[in-house]
Order: sequence, then C-alpha cells, then structure tokens
Amino acid sequence: MNLYLALTLLICLSSGFAYVNQRFLKLPFVIGLFLLSTILSLFVISSRLWLDIPVDKIKSYIEYVHIEKIILNVLLGFLLFAGALHTNWNNLKNQIRQIATFAVGGVLLSTIIIAFIFFGITRLFNLEIDLAYCFIFGALISPTDPIAVLGILTKANVPKKTEYTIVGESLFNDGIGVVVFIALLDTLKTDSFSFSQFGILFLQEAIGGIVMGLIFGYILYLLLKSIDHYETEILLTLAFVMAGYGLFNYFHISGALAMVVMGLMVGNFRQDKAMSDVTQEYVHKFWELVDVVLNAILFIIIAFVLIVIDFNTKYILVGLISIFIVLLARIIIVYLPHLLSPKLLKMTNKEAGIISWGGLRGGLSLALVLSLPNNETKNLLLVATYFCVLFSILIQGLTIEKLAKRS
Repeated sequence: MNLYLALTLLICLSSGFAYVNQRFLKLPFVIGLFLLSTILSLFVISSRLWLDIPVDKIKSYIEYVHIEKIILNVLLGFLLFAGALHTNWNNLKNQIRQIATFAVGGVLLSTIIIAFIFFGITRLFNLEIDLAYCFIFGALISPTDPIAVLGILTKANVPKKTEYTIVGESLFNDGIGVVVFIALLDTLKTDSFSFSQFGILFLQEAIGGIVMGLIFGYILYLLLKSIDHYETEILLTLAFVMAGYGLFNYFHISGALAMVVMGLMVGNFRQDKAMSDVTQEYVHKFWELVDVVLNAILFIIIAFVLIVIDFNTKYILVGLISIFIVLLARIIIVYLPHLLSPKLLKMTNKEAGIISWGGLRGGLSLALVLSLPNNETKNLLLVATYFCVLFSILIQGLTIEKLAKRS
C-alpha cells in the first residue's frame, strides 16, 4: 500500500465516520471517530470467523506503516503547535502553579507510582518484566490528552480556571512525558540504570526544548513582523513547525516542548505587532483546520492498533487492572498537593474531581509503547496501554460532562 492510498483511506474513513457521528451518534468529535474506528477494528478481527477477509494481510499493512512513527514524527509536532497557538497565555499564567505541579511533578510522581504497582501486579501473574520497563510504562501512560474532553467541559459550564488548568497541563505534560520516556529508554540501552545519566538526559531534552522553542519562536516573530502577506506568513509557520520539530528531535532536544513554547509565542507574544488582523485570522483558521483534520486521522489510527495486538488471558487481566492503577495514580497526583498545601493550588474539591477524571490518555501513549523494541514485554505493555486509552476516551470522555454538572 503506497502513501497516497493509505492517506486516501484515512481521509475517507475520517470523513465517513465524522458524518455518521454528526448525523446519528452526536458524540464529541474525536470520541465518535474513535468509537466507530474501534467497532471497525473489532469487525476486521472477528471477520475471519464468517468472512474471507485477509486479516493477516491487513495486520501486516498496519505494522508496515509504523503507526508510532506517524504519530511521533509527524502528527505530534503539528498538534502541539496548533494547540498552543490557540491557547491564551494570560489564562494559563493565572493557573501556572497548578499547571507546573501536574505537568512536571505530577508526571514524575505518577510514573513512579504506576511503575511500582504495575511491577507488583505482574509478579502476581508470574510475568517476568524488568522494573525499568515498568518505569517506561509509567512514563508513557502518565501524560494526559484532553482533546476529547475540552468541548464537553465548555458545554458543561465547568469553571474556566479548571478548563485552563487541564489545557495547560496537557500542553506541557505531553512534552515532559516524552522527555521522561526517552531518557528512560536511553538509560535502558546501557548495562545498568543510572539516576545521574537519566537526570542529564532529562535536563538536556527538557531545558533544551524550552530554550530552542523560545529562540525559534522569537526568530519566527521577527520574520512575521517584517512582512504583511498572510499566505507567506502561513507558510513560515508551517516551515518552522516541520523543520524545527525534526531538527530538535535529531539533536536529542525535546521537539514536543519546543513546539508548545513556539506555539505560545506565535499566538501570544506581541501578536498585534507581528501580524495584521487579516493575517491573524487566516493563520488561526489554517491551524484550526490542521488541528481538526490531524486529530481525526490520529483517532482513526490509534483505534486500528487493536488489530495488531496479540492478546492472551494474563495480558487482558493485567490490562484491566492497569486501568485502576492509572486512575489511582491520577487521583493521588491531583489530591495529594491539594490536601497537603491547599493554598498552593487553590482548588475546590469539585475542581480536583473534574481534573482527576478529565485526565484522558490518547494517541501519544500508544505511539510511545509501539516505539519500544519488539519483545514479549512490549506486547504486554501494548495491551495494558490500549486498555487504558480505550477506557479513558470512551468511558471518562463520555461521563465527564455528567460529573461536571453533578459536582
């Protein structure tokens, strides 16, 4: 299957599922697409029982296109830049303590909690898995993805500061989660785990990403300021995202964090001086469309991961238990600072509950687990990750509105 045919198939499925969802299901956009794609995947898997569908050939196609590379090397940079571009920095600035607590400390603490509990659970099922891989699982499943829930929060009249906290946390903890994952994976390649080596790699990725995002964001600001031609300015933003994201990752600097910082700068730093009103409208509309189209493709792709999973009974049980492990870790990282230092975060119990349940997992987690070296441990982690993402999008995503209205 060539690239054009694969892209055509994804666009056709996305548009078809989007129509069915808007016409009949009326679910939130990405939740509807993910649900319909999951149903299609289950149909493909089960079709071998009554239809002569070449399931193995379909599975080989999906494995051949390397879903993880599409998400990590292509989609992630665009999505993070677009999300940050449309985010008002003044809104985030007022919630910076909550965002920093959950995006940095929360990801690190969640990684540790999940790692040790998951390690203990696998031992109960007599599954031999290295503790380092448990930490990797904790790192890849800890970042939240609120894309599917933001529209619901707005419709449910959730307090704005709660919405801003979830948005800001997701923008930065995606980057932090990737940094922790990469640093852990690099240390795994050595003979033994070293906290000092992990710390150096973490700082290189995180600080490097933020610094380079600021530098490239400022250069882009100067270029946009020097002309007034919206077509050219849109091309400049596109070029900086595509070239910058690839360049940063090549030099082991967090492209994810760089895109977040660059997007925030383009959308907030002296925007009136950098772009005319016409240019601002076109730039924001362009990236809004990019965001919608790529999110549609992303949630179609991650549902297809179901086809390549090799299930066995123990893995399914561990996957189901993993859902509760991840939920427990989320509750701890939200409520622990809230209870220990109420003045630090200034959250009500209602807000803490919405933030806890609104911490959805998505395509990033699946892309990271798919990028692991092929072995039996990867199969176990893939099953556990998929169960967490499935529960997160379909159950948490569909019930967050009721929780917000009831709280």
